[in-house]
Amino acid sequence: MTIPSIPPAGGAGAPTDSPLGKPAAYVTQYDAGLLFPIARKPKRDELGVFGTLPFFGIDIWNAYEVSWLNLRGKPQVGIVSITVPADSPNIVESKSLKLYLNAFNQTRLAGADAFLELLRADLSAGFGAPVQVTLVTPDMFDKLRMSELDGLLLDRLDIEVDRYAPDAQLLSASRDAAPVEETLLSHLLKSNCLVTGQPDWGTVQIHYVGAPIDQEGLLKYLIGFREHHEFHEQCVERIFVDILRQCRPQKLAVYARYTRRGGIDINPWRSNFSTGQRPPNGRNARQ
Repeated sequence: MTIPSIPPAGGAGAPTDSPLGKPAAYVTQYDAGLLFPIARKPKRDELGVFGTLPFFGIDIWNAYEVSWLNLRGKPQVGIVSITVPADSPNIVESKSLKLYLNAFNQTRLAGADAFLELLRADLSAGFGAPVQVTLVTPDMFDKLRMSELDGLLLDRLDIEVDRYAPDAQLLSASRDAAPVEETLLSHLLKSNCLVTGQPDWGTVQIHYVGAPIDQEGLLKYLIGFREHHEFHEQCVERIFVDILRQCRPQKLAVYARYTRRGGIDINPWRSNFSTGQRPPNGRNARQ
């Protein structure tokens, strides 16, 4: 088995050229070339997002299958969290990140700091922008807590659904009504990998200030991703842009917590207003 060719450092390839859906060798020695960047721009162009982005935000990646060797050959383990700015030119394809992390399994390093230094340098090069990387070691595992996103649950609505493709025309707001500030939540987000078609499951939180959004239409719209094929980050940006255009809220934030695949979960957050705080990274029940 061979590893698909990897774009040169700083370059980005097409999703179909990534390791997704292809046999890949299990490399156990450090190799930064395993990372496969994919440019964000083509999908943003598809959404009609050109020039200045209508949002800022981050993608929070959590990797649970992480290990390396110390200088005496003893295995070390931990949980890695990666924070990627939404204005980075690239995403990194998630299977390539898994292959990259696996390449540390038989790699001897001087310690956790040396491990983190490599991760920060390689991932910043792959995403094309500085990323934050943190490591939770076993002595801190008991400090980790489960949590759930808050909000009024859209899933309580008894609706009939017959469309499973995202349709922005389902979104509307009562512009004659007084503005509201509310947080809406659904556990029914499901999309599919852009390349392999494998299912991706998520919980999505929508916080906005503006004319009241029609909740039944919003829930039908979110369920409409059920047969849609895009990466996590692209789905969240589509949701954000569609709500912004159709409902015209003054403030909007969209946050999705996806379940893990390959030992990695990806949690994109997009917003057009700042509270001075980043979204929480507490692991949900389904994660």
